[in-house]
Amino acid sequence: MADTSIDPRRAPPTAADELTMLSAWLDWHRGTVHHKCAGLDPALAGRSPVASSPLMSVGGIVAHLRWVEHYWFEVVLLGLPDRGPYHAGDPDAEWRIGAEGPLPALLDAYAAQCARSREITGRLELNSAARRRPAGGSPVTLRWVLMHLLTETARHNGHLDIVRESADGVTGE
Repeated sequence: MADTSIDPRRAPPTAADELTMLSAWLDWHRGTVHHKCAGLDPALAGRSPVASSPLMSVGGIVAHLRWVEHYWFEVVLLGLPDRGPYHAGDPDAEWRIGAEGPLPALLDAYAAQCARSREITGRLELNSAARRRPAGGSPVTLRWVLMHLLTETARHNGHLDIVRESADGVTGE
């Protein structure tokens, strides 16, 4: 079980407007990423227990989530240039960087990107249309992006459960 004394999560409100509720649940799942990484020996952060997915490591997941936040909030919603490390020759580059990078730095970069995403969210309305279509997709709104990030982050928290337990036996909530 993870040390809950360092649990960075705040319980979402049980009643609130839609933007507050979506933002609070996304923040809870963002905090869960940090909670699941707490206390992990940095030497284990790049290990993948999944033979078919060698990049599926704690560090790889954190780096991926950092760049997912960048892509959807900055690139798609605001239309800013994509600064992500991925490219046609290596579409999984962020996973690779995460497997090689120091976990504390990856978590700091993720936290900073989440703060940037919160700042962007605070300036927009739920129905605000994205300035750019996602690759191969239809136009989206802030509401759609928040729902997408909520499900993406929650899904990867499930992966973190398995990868973390495989790394050092720690399980958590």
